Amino acid sequence: MARYGYNSYRSKKNRNKRRTYIIAACVVVLLIVVIFGSWGEDEKKPKTIAEPADVGLAQPEPQPIPEPEPEPVLSEVAPEPVAEPNPQATEIIENAVALMNEKPPKVIEARDLLNEVLPMEMSSRQQEFVKKQLSDLADIWLFSRRVFPEDKLCGLYKVQPGDQLRTIGKKFKVPYEGLMQVNEIKKAQSLQADSSIKVINGPFHARIYRSTFTMDLYLQNTFVRSFPIGLGQPGDETPTGVWRVKPGGKLISPTWTDPDTGKRYEAEDPDYPLGSRWIGLEGVKGEAVGREGFALHGTKDPSQIGSATSRGCIRLHNGNVILVYNLMEPGYSRVDIVD
Repeated sequence: MARYGYNSYRSKKNRNKRRTYIIAACVVVLLIVVIFGSWGEDEKKPKTIAEPADVGLAQPEPQPIPEPEPEPVLSEVAPEPVAEPNPQATEIIENAVALMNEKPPKVIEARDLLNEVLPMEMSSRQQEFVKKQLSDLADIWLFSRRVFPEDKLCGLYKVQPGDQLRTIGKKFKVPYEGLMQVNEIKKAQSLQADSSIKVINGPFHARIYRSTFTMDLYLQNTFVRSFPIGLGQPGDETPTGVWRVKPGGKLISPTWTDPDTGKRYEAEDPDYPLGSRWIGLEGVKGEAVGREGFALHGTKDPSQIGSATSRGCIRLHNGNVILVYNLMEPGYSRVDIVD
């Protein structure tokens, strides 16, 4: 009887153990079903992407938006040229030319004088001369490896161990492509610790004049260069207001789908319409607020420059848009569009 009782007790104990294991296994299975089931439902949910209004582009991965910057103070909008030369402007221009003719030329002083006179009322001939001189001076102080000790817009930076051109550029609010250009660096990986490179104190900004189909480029509030542009056609006019270069919005020859015909274009297609670069914009003030799908981009058709033929985007010659692409920093560079 004792043996029979022991075996009965042991069988009952084993049954209790098995029941406990079965219950625990069921709980684990239930948890797995709940977790993976909800994950699967999330995967099945459609992912919505806002399509640009002007073109159908594949959207890049979202990037963190930089901390908001104080609004840049660009030179005042240049007034319409007057018929007669402005004597005050003439005197300042002559002083700037004298500085450029000194030996050695006082490049930075001349630049700052000319930049000061630019927003003044003056004749069209004076205005063209000032912009031409500032553009020529930019080839010396900006688009070269030369650094002037008195220049607050450019300087020298000693490369630290672990530095990359991309991180250096972000520190100074200028794309690494711009640093490569002014330093004549062919490969970003060739950067060496303890070497010195020229850096630019960004960001760059632009002002677009719809009436003259012109875009002026500034470094902070200093005029750099003018570019002829194409704008939106009647009914699709390029909106005025303040725009910012969109984080993640800079692309090289992206695929484009015509929203009217549905035809898809690749960069190598002979009739590809976007040119070599795409610089996406986001509206932040005025008529630009809430507008999407607008950009600065290139074109393979030079006849579109100086005319209103786009769906609202700003078109530049391919060489010019590459330069602008190399200088405009997403999240910081601003584009003001005025009449």
